[in-house]
Amino acid sequence: MTRLDDSGARSERRSTTDRSWLDRFFLVSERGSTYGREVRGGLTTFMAMAYIIVLNPIILSGVTDVNGDQLSAAQLTTMTALAAGLVTIMMGVVGRAPIACAAALGVMAVVAYQAAPVMAWPEVMGLVVWQGVAIILMVVTGVRTAVMNALPHDLKLAIGVGIGLFVSLIGLTNAGFVSAGEGGGLLQIGATGGGGHLNGWPILVFVAGLVLASVLLARNVSGAIFYGIIGATVLAVVLHHALRLDAEAWGGGVPELPASPLAVPDFGLLFQVDLFGAWTSAGPTTAGVILFTLVLAGFFDALGTILAIGTKADIADAQGQMPRINQILVTDGAGAVTGGLTSSSATLVFVESTAGVSEGARTGLASVVTGLFFLSAIFFAPVFGMVPAEAASVAMVLVGAMMMMHVGQIAWNDVAVAIPAFLTIAMMPFAYDIASGIGIGIIAHTVIRSAQGRIREVGALMWILSAVFAFHFAMHALGL
Repeated sequence: MTRLDDSGARSERRSTTDRSWLDRFFLVSERGSTYGREVRGGLTTFMAMAYIIVLNPIILSGVTDVNGDQLSAAQLTTMTALAAGLVTIMMGVVGRAPIACAAALGVMAVVAYQAAPVMAWPEVMGLVVWQGVAIILMVVTGVRTAVMNALPHDLKLAIGVGIGLFVSLIGLTNAGFVSAGEGGGLLQIGATGGGGHLNGWPILVFVAGLVLASVLLARNVSGAIFYGIIGATVLAVVLHHALRLDAEAWGGGVPELPASPLAVPDFGLLFQVDLFGAWTSAGPTTAGVILFTLVLAGFFDALGTILAIGTKADIADAQGQMPRINQILVTDGAGAVTGGLTSSSATLVFVESTAGVSEGARTGLASVVTGLFFLSAIFFAPVFGMVPAEAASVAMVLVGAMMMMHVGQIAWNDVAVAIPAFLTIAMMPFAYDIASGIGIGIIAHTVIRSAQGRIREVGALMWILSAVFAFHFAMHALGL
């Protein structure tokens, strides 16, 4: 028996040694993946995220700072792709997880509409750098890992499901399939001003891509979502040129053949940052509140996204813990620093990574692929700009549908679980914010468990988090 065991051990060592260094480093075989799946997953994630290269410059360049200055859209395009590429590759190599990073929408809103009106752009980006430093310190001190461990298992599942609904809503909105309702309604079918009806050829592109990808998924075809995006893009290009559609008809990214596939990058915003100016120009109280909001938004957006991706990729353990979690969290903090130094806003983990995971991505190799595509987008922006929002949204809607599969694992027969889980799931799409959904779920869990006389089960950290979120929700009412 011993000889057989020794022989088996030697065989196992040989099989490990026979694997390439790339396989061993990224654990491709160990996680049941292949190089083809990782490349396809990385490309799918990029295509689902590529809209940020267009969206981030549109939002940030459209806002003037306290001095009336605006950022250059061309420079922001270069910086957005550069930061996303560098941080995503870092995530793949250091965190070794299929998680991509780009300018975070939640943080972007704080930067554009809360910080810029009271300080200059270099000072705004200085606060973004400090946001990253704060996140790294929270990882080093163990605070961030402790928060992840403190969340109840059912709440973690609810976070993943809520993010799925949130992602689907973003996809449906970007595609113009739903919009803000007219006459006081929250949502309606079709774009704003469409009278609750689906109008226009771009909607057909989205529906065709969605149907194609859904059918391929139902038939277990590998690369179904990716093929759906490609098919929708090809259809969009044909319709755009054949029918001579107006560029404004598309939700983002115009599907027209560019005169040249190359673009000259502009790195003028690199290192245009003032680390200390905000504290004097806007005042320590205002700067402190904005920094607190940035940290809170980035922290819990990333927390929920990492949990969702780990569960979806089946690389998290039974408690929802990801391997190399500290490295992942430190990289996320470094992404915020990178976003500040490039003036592209905090570059944090992106929930669209679940699109690549659905295509088979399981390792950091997929993130390296995604990052390389982002870096290439610096020079090939016209090519990637051909993918319209209607095509990219296909991935987001279907990923949300698949993330809903975990809802059955929540203990809905326990009211103390059901109410916080429901509020977490519902508030993410309703509030259009991941962090708000997590915060309301945490407060509900703490209050209900305590009302049941089970205060000890809550834990001190959950009480602290509840207090922090309560302050966050109330600080504007308090005049802060």
